Amino acid sequence: MTALGLVGGLVQPVVVVGASPLLAGVMRQVRARLEGRAGAGVLQPWRDLRKLLRKEPLAPRGTSEVFRFAPLVLVATTLVVAVVTPFATTDSAVGPVADLFAVVVLLALGTVALALAGLDTGTAFGGMGASREMTIIALVEPTLLVAIFALSVRVGSTNLASIVTSTLHYPARVVSPVSLLAAVALAVVIVAETGRLPVDNPSTHLELTMVHEAMILEYAGPDLALVELASAMRLSVFLGLLANLFLPWGIATSAAPAAIAVGVVAWVAKVALLGLVLAAGEVFLAKLRLFRVPELLAGSFLLALLAVAASFFLA
Repeated sequence: MTALGLVGGLVQPVVVVGASPLLAGVMRQVRARLEGRAGAGVLQPWRDLRKLLRKEPLAPRGTSEVFRFAPLVLVATTLVVAVVTPFATTDSAVGPVADLFAVVVLLALGTVALALAGLDTGTAFGGMGASREMTIIALVEPTLLVAIFALSVRVGSTNLASIVTSTLHYPARVVSPVSLLAAVALAVVIVAETGRLPVDNPSTHLELTMVHEAMILEYAGPDLALVELASAMRLSVFLGLLANLFLPWGIATSAAPAAIAVGVVAWVAKVALLGLVLAAGEVFLAKLRLFRVPELLAGSFLLALLAVAASFFLA
């Protein structure tokens, strides 16, 4: 563990936890403005979390430890990813865990834990949401693996820090066919993984369209606060991953305070910009029918496969 990796491992989770609800608030405000509404303000997610944390924790009768521990697993896995992934610094706090496969498994573990919690309630909505989520994740996770693997072929390593450092040293790779195909595939994956339009609608409670919301309907109080915080954190993590895999400029390469500050500011700015683009795009999109979602995800998987083929061909 280097000093740069240690600093990144300490700073990155603090920024993710503190700024993720603000990112969610900014995105909601952008959507509200584009739709002609005033909006609740960018601090509303933090106000909601504060209100939920003050409430009494409740659990449906008959649920097991799976239901109670799922929010903790979701937050914990996202925090680990925030610690090890090179967001603000090129070095990772725990190099072996910054591997592509380890990070994808950690992200998938949180999703599976929440799906099991939805099944544990024994309700129709929970089971429906879990079933839909498993359908989506079965198509999303291979695409995520293959898209980033396409970037790792030319580096010779599946370590995310190595991929980011290589892109930083060879900026021409950003506009290569491999990067462009992988970027589009990864963008679709992020939309699906974070429950955004057109795959899911984070602001709906209509039973025919819910996916993520259906799994967490039985949560209340502090448990719901953890789920909402983890959802915002996962969005920040995915957007940060997209930003630094393809546009790593500004990331800190030394442990100097000025370099760390620039790295954090650059990371936050890139994530905020991607969030604004995502929120603005959602205004002009409608939710796809559930049976059309696999077609979209299959298309993204095909793009990821083409990126891998191109990486071997151009290697």
